[in-house]
Amino acid sequence: MSTKISETHLHKPAYIYLRQSTPGQVLHHRESTERQYALREKALALGWTQSMIRTLDRDLGQSGTQMAGRNDFKTLVADVSMGQVGAVFALEVSRLARSNLDWHRLLELCALTHTLVIDDDGQYDPADFNDGLLLGIKGTMAQAELHFLRGRLLGGKLNKAKKGELRFPLPVGFCHDDQGHIVCDPDAEIRGAVQSVFRLFRETGSAYAVVQRFVQSGLRFPKRAYGGVWAGKLIWGRLSHGRVLGLLKNPSYAGVYVFGRYQYQKSITPGGEVRKQMRAVAMPDWRVHLAEHHEGYITVEEFEQNRKRLERNRTNGEGTVLSGAAREGLALLQGLLLCADCGRALTVRYQGNGGIYPVYECSWKRREGLATKNCVSVRSKLLDETISEEVFKAIKPAEVELALAAVHELEQRDQALMRQWQMRIERAEYEAALAERRYEEADPSNRLVAGTLERRWNEALTRLEEVKTQAVQFQNRKAYVATPEQKAKALALARDLPRLWRASTTQAQDRKRMLRLLIRDITVEKLATARAAVLHVRWQGGACTDTTVNLPAPVFERVRYPAAMVEQVRELSQRLSDPQIVVHLNQQGLRSPHGKPFTLAMIKWIRYVYDIPFVSHKRPEELTVREVAQRFGVGIGVVHYWINRNVVAARQLDGRGPWWITADAATDRKLGEWVRNSKRLQRQRSKTQL
Repeated sequence: MSTKISETHLHKPAYIYLRQSTPGQVLHHRESTERQYALREKALALGWTQSMIRTLDRDLGQSGTQMAGRNDFKTLVADVSMGQVGAVFALEVSRLARSNLDWHRLLELCALTHTLVIDDDGQYDPADFNDGLLLGIKGTMAQAELHFLRGRLLGGKLNKAKKGELRFPLPVGFCHDDQGHIVCDPDAEIRGAVQSVFRLFRETGSAYAVVQRFVQSGLRFPKRAYGGVWAGKLIWGRLSHGRVLGLLKNPSYAGVYVFGRYQYQKSITPGGEVRKQMRAVAMPDWRVHLAEHHEGYITVEEFEQNRKRLERNRTNGEGTVLSGAAREGLALLQGLLLCADCGRALTVRYQGNGGIYPVYECSWKRREGLATKNCVSVRSKLLDETISEEVFKAIKPAEVELALAAVHELEQRDQALMRQWQMRIERAEYEAALAERRYEEADPSNRLVAGTLERRWNEALTRLEEVKTQAVQFQNRKAYVATPEQKAKALALARDLPRLWRASTTQAQDRKRMLRLLIRDITVEKLATARAAVLHVRWQGGACTDTTVNLPAPVFERVRYPAAMVEQVRELSQRLSDPQIVVHLNQQGLRSPHGKPFTLAMIKWIRYVYDIPFVSHKRPEELTVREVAQRFGVGIGVVHYWINRNVVAARQLDGRGPWWITADAATDRKLGEWVRNSKRLQRQRSKTQL
């Protein structure tokens, strides 16, 4: 027995720690695993009994660079810290930890609890200075070994990548030939599906729109499985938004060979663990960038344009970046307008019942507290109609060329879609023929095999019929430009662009796409001296034109009665009553700001708002309420009582205003007798005199 191993150590369990870095090493490097399990015999030889030996092997396949994920290593550290371990066995110290932090923490705990560390080279007591120094150097060398190995491996990969020879899983649409070169996939259906993605993105300008067009056209998109028994197998399914973004952002489709698009970045979790995450790297920081390395589906220029368009499509970008994708909504110029005051992009705010009245506005200064009102706020219909007329004028000389190009584009689109369906049918026919050949080659007497092959043949035939049926249904559902009559109709419709533009079947999203083909952006300048706005249009070709739009007056001004009409009512009220004024204005053919005939309520409103007083039209024989009250020595309420009970003859002008009471001898006698016979009025008269 070694002199370092005492009875105290033998009375405590011996922990045998096993670890290999990857599952692949556990699966293929069996000798290393057997050598680590053989440490049990070494512990028995050193004096530990069978019951005092504990094997920790749950960390097989886990990296030793950090403690995260290594449950047995955590158990080892915890038991050592509590002094429950006599010795720690490992094939070599690098098996315990590849991190200096974890290694020195374990050594310090072993020194405090007098726990031995035993490997294939010898026995060490961390409490001894020389042994602790040697173990520290071994731990440092173990971590340095990782650095050297990683440096050699990455250096070799980088050197091979710089020559464009490093092989890695290729995106769908590419494969390696016999010489190891990257070439386009020989499968025509796969190439057609990839080309359709880029063609539809050129038309729609949106990744979501590409997915919708694939669904509407009944198209599929392929992917290849890598690894396992499914390696290299082609799987067809529905196109997703993530797949479209992956194609558009991958420079391989532009014939560029790149290395280093993604790199691992370390971060510390709230639990204190170090976590590595894959992050995208900016294009200038890519380690290898070889242009024209292989044949691509698009050009480098188109790849850059696609990246910029995707960036413009972001709705959470800066306010100065215009939106590039044509979206739903009634506002045709959404994403094309810039404010001349602050330079920000104008946004759309929908007003009215159900948002049917969109308004272009720039509220950045108001939101930032730099102003009390919006820079620009104008109804979208005014600007949309003005820009539409400018577009019609601009393309008028080229109507014939545009019509021919439109018909040609329709033909190409229809041919591409039907070609994808034809290749899909061809693939289904090939699979059915292959299943038939396999069935015919089987031994008929072996019914166990023949029955399975017959079932697969029937399934292949069923799939073939389903694909043919779907192709016929899709062809009947879509309108194709095939016959000369259809071409003539499409050509006539394309020549009459205004009618096509205003047609109810033309969607707002299609109108927006047309505008984006011609216009780059529009700067809106609202004039301070006049109720108008100047639209500075910058066309895609680089030309600039200016258009002035007259802005309507605010609603409160449009519904306000004109000053001339108010003065006319003021003048007529001097000699006419309100009903007479209504008749007079309607006879002249005048109308209210809402275009309606005048009513008595309108005249009363004009009097109230503009403070037009009533002119007295009292007759000589008539008295006011106050005059009657003073004559008979009663209160005003008594006079109103007489008026309400028709005791006296009284009238009002137009049903409102002061009362005028007709005074004659009979009325005086009647009211005088009323007052003399009423004790209550007598008492009230006495109090009034006092």
